[in-house]
Amino acid sequence: MRNPAPVWDHNAAMEVIKGSNGIDQVILRNPRGSSVQMSLQGGQVTSWRNRRGEELLFTSSKVDSKPPKAAQGGILICFPQFGNCGPLEQHGFARNKIWSIDENPPPLHPMDYLGQSFVDLLLRPSEEDLKCWPHRFELRLRVALSADGKLTLISRVRNITGEPFSFAFAYHSYLSVSDVSEVRVEGLETLDYLDNLCQRERFTDQGGAVTFESEVDRVYLNSPNVLAVLDHERKRTYVIRKVGLEDVAIWNPWDKKSRGMADLGAEEYKKMVCVDTAAIENPITLKLGEEWTGRLELVNLPSSFSSQTLIP
Repeated sequence: MRNPAPVWDHNAAMEVIKGSNGIDQVILRNPRGSSVQMSLQGGQVTSWRNRRGEELLFTSSKVDSKPPKAAQGGILICFPQFGNCGPLEQHGFARNKIWSIDENPPPLHPMDYLGQSFVDLLLRPSEEDLKCWPHRFELRLRVALSADGKLTLISRVRNITGEPFSFAFAYHSYLSVSDVSEVRVEGLETLDYLDNLCQRERFTDQGGAVTFESEVDRVYLNSPNVLAVLDHERKRTYVIRKVGLEDVAIWNPWDKKSRGMADLGAEEYKKMVCVDTAAIENPITLKLGEEWTGRLELVNLPSSFSSQTLIP
């Protein structure tokens, strides 16, 4: 008979501390030593460590997280806009707002409670937000850490009153790598992508894994729900699973652009790669009372393997 998943008091595994910028930070831990830290500024995941204490997310050494600016790194919530393709600030306003801890979240699937420490965050629009984006919504985010160190983010957007509205969404994820030139992203072979370095011209990937020899800024369309990011030098693989997010944005600024970025060290591009699970090309539309859910799961494995071993 199969043993049930371990259950513990998730509140006992959660700690709230004051960050250096004065904003509350939530820390989740599991019994095996893994941890996740997030900031109520932007609902941003700022740290994800495995049970050996190794940091799995990249954050710039030039981080400036003073409100209302989001830190460059971790996992950022991009809503209701991604990039500069719209009237709002780059990547939307959710990443620069102060979220609250949701004490009474609507129920999720029972399996989303088992064997996990978790926290639920909530963002509602301010009157200032409504001036630039006149739609009343609730954006809920559950961040969960499982017993084996898996990081899960579940976002729910609800139209609570008013006319239908459309939005883009992305988990803007900075993964820590040994050297980006030794990294490959598998699972996007033969897909169409929009190249932001060529005025969003559409191309078809020619069949190999995505590798990095210069600046990359692409949005892969209609992507599979499982990807792998292989770091050969560290013998580490990130397995990415997603639900409700059709697109994947891949970004690394390389050396020339890095030198012009105030919030990224000149050589730090070598230590990061952004693999964003997203809904960009086909925005989500919600009528009054409707809700959309997007889910991201990140697993860190100690050795590299072929994408052919991924389970759909």
